[in-house]
Amino acid sequence: MSSLPASVMRQEEAAAQEDADTQLMYKIERPVYDEAFIQSQLLHRKENSTTLRQRLAQRFRCSAKAAVLSFLPILTWLPAYPVKQYLFSDVVSGLSTGVVQLPQGLAYAMLAAVPPVYGLYSSFYPVLLYTFFGTSRHISIGTFAVISLMIGGVAVREAPDSMFFMLPANGSNMSAILDVEARDARRVQVAVMLTTMVGIIQIVLGLLRFGFVAIYLTEPLVRGFTTAAAVHVVVSQLKYLLGVKTQRFSGPLSAIYSVKAVLSDITSTNITTLILGLVCLVFLYVIKDLNERFKKKLPIPIPGEIIVVIVSTGVSFGLSLSDNYKVDVVGNIPTGLLPPSAPQFSLLPNLVTDSFTIAIVGFSMGISLAKTFALKHNYSVDGNQELIALGLCNFISSFFQTFAITCSMSRSLVQESTGGKTQIAGLLASLVVLLVVVAIGFVFQPLPQTALAAIIMVNLLGMFKQFRDMPTLWRTSKIELAIWLVAFIASVLLGLDYGLLVAVTFAILTVIYRTQSPKSAVLGYVPGTGLYCDVDEYEEAAECEGIKIFHSNSSIYFANSDLYVNALKEKTGVNPEHLQATRKARRKQREKANGSQKSPLKIRVDDKKQGVTHEVLSYNHTAEEQRNGQLEDRHSESDSEEVVFFEPLSPVHSIILDWTPATFIDSVGAKAIKQVIKEYAAVDVRVVIAGCSRGLLSELDTLQFFSGFMTTEMMFPTVHDAVLHCQHSQPARCQNQ
Repeated sequence: MSSLPASVMRQEEAAAQEDADTQLMYKIERPVYDEAFIQSQLLHRKENSTTLRQRLAQRFRCSAKAAVLSFLPILTWLPAYPVKQYLFSDVVSGLSTGVVQLPQGLAYAMLAAVPPVYGLYSSFYPVLLYTFFGTSRHISIGTFAVISLMIGGVAVREAPDSMFFMLPANGSNMSAILDVEARDARRVQVAVMLTTMVGIIQIVLGLLRFGFVAIYLTEPLVRGFTTAAAVHVVVSQLKYLLGVKTQRFSGPLSAIYSVKAVLSDITSTNITTLILGLVCLVFLYVIKDLNERFKKKLPIPIPGEIIVVIVSTGVSFGLSLSDNYKVDVVGNIPTGLLPPSAPQFSLLPNLVTDSFTIAIVGFSMGISLAKTFALKHNYSVDGNQELIALGLCNFISSFFQTFAITCSMSRSLVQESTGGKTQIAGLLASLVVLLVVVAIGFVFQPLPQTALAAIIMVNLLGMFKQFRDMPTLWRTSKIELAIWLVAFIASVLLGLDYGLLVAVTFAILTVIYRTQSPKSAVLGYVPGTGLYCDVDEYEEAAECEGIKIFHSNSSIYFANSDLYVNALKEKTGVNPEHLQATRKARRKQREKANGSQKSPLKIRVDDKKQGVTHEVLSYNHTAEEQRNGQLEDRHSESDSEEVVFFEPLSPVHSIILDWTPATFIDSVGAKAIKQVIKEYAAVDVRVVIAGCSRGLLSELDTLQFFSGFMTTEMMFPTVHDAVLHCQHSQPARCQNQ
């Protein structure tokens, strides 16, 4: 029995040893480091022996082969294309995507305010070019509702109907007639010139490595903007769905004017057009729902759009809907491709701003979807090359009478879900469109415009589902919800161009607001860990006696330096201005007492927090020294004395600024910090800085921060180093009692 306790003890020791072996331990003993020691003893910068010429040669050394492969990504994967594994999937995907691309090209040309055939051109040339220059394997390049609508707004603004009314040739009193052909030709010129500029801007941004510009279009902003664009698109299609004749509006409040115009003329609705459009809407919605529900069981999605195009075209031709029921149809679709021609550069001055807007929006939509598919299928895309690819697609294609393009979400999902592996699928999709353009385009001339309006509306269902973002954003981030709402409301009311500008401006303002409203805290030590946490948030965190550790999760620069200093004084409870005022009041009280007393004055300093009482003797006309509110003892042998009670100016002798979150500082911020350190030093409160990164230290050196009373001995690599230093070198308090 006597051996049992020993065996139990050995088991417990073994278990404890096993736990110690399995848990990683962080043990280190070293001196307390400050920045002066680190720079002089611990770290030494590497000497760069290479000359400027060598560095430039190394920077720009690049083989011709690498440059070609970067510019033409197709050469990296086409030679190793696994025909047996990929070809069948790419063929099926390409045919499926082409079938969807055909009706969308016709429909989105209506949004761009150009004849339908130009939508087919825009569904061929850019798709063909992207196969060679793009880095994404799954996105479908071509016409897209949002971009098409933005182009249409510019085209209508630059070539309104009012420019093309002409009087009858016979000079009768009949009203002026709209010259539709001249108007459409002018709008095509505007769209083509706009596309040329968009391409140039995207190419230049790509060559300058400006692929990062898309990050300024945050996801809530893009989703709010595209939802607003969907509203504009639906409003623009109401007149085609109802068969009413109204003008097309652009600019601020255009959506409201369009709805008002349709409602004011709703009594002239073409019933045949409305019925046909509603039937197409319901059919497409049902097909879309079936494709979504059974996408795992269906080998390819049901091609609802091409079914609607074929059936509605057949019905329109068989019943002569255009002649007998006044149903608007697509009309003339010329066969064959147009020869290349230069854009009208005289239109350029009025299109520069719109070009930048469309270029950035088009790229942001393309790269966001490309990154989504790349992450899903475990490959990478190059944002800068994507910019160049889109720019080349737009620039080169514009010489063949196309309008600006980008990635389409609906077609990309079709291309990916039907098994597409590479852009061979996109190449085949473009060939499907080419077949229609050069051979059978005339077949679609009787296609009712209301059927195209139905196709456009149903394809926007995914964008309207983005309204579901709002409850989620309300729970997770009120600021991002505000960005979403501002982007949506501004884009609906002001138009897509001004709306995007307002949304981006507001998003930037939210960043400024966040930097000017950082979370600040006083940190406390968690015993036995070496960690420091917010004392208001964690009950284990305890403040170090006489030391305040101030933490703010922001950098320090001109916009928030005053806020940083104010938060420092408020959080620590140590305001040097108040301490100076207290000191002056005490000095006046002492001088008054000294002037009215011939006998020495005994001053008692009570430190209530530490339970210490100090007695200080003072003679008349004698200057006393003061450290942190405590008066040095001066003894008197007189028995007559008057006792005056004072508290120390502040029980805090040291403040540590935790700069771990800070990433940069400017000259204004540096001056503000030097000034506040000087103010605290005047009331005997020492301020040191901890957790400063090496890059931030270099900025401080450049700003000549370490001059005068500021030295690198005030800088510490960690908060714990700073705390140990402050505790060790704590100013001596009076010990006389």
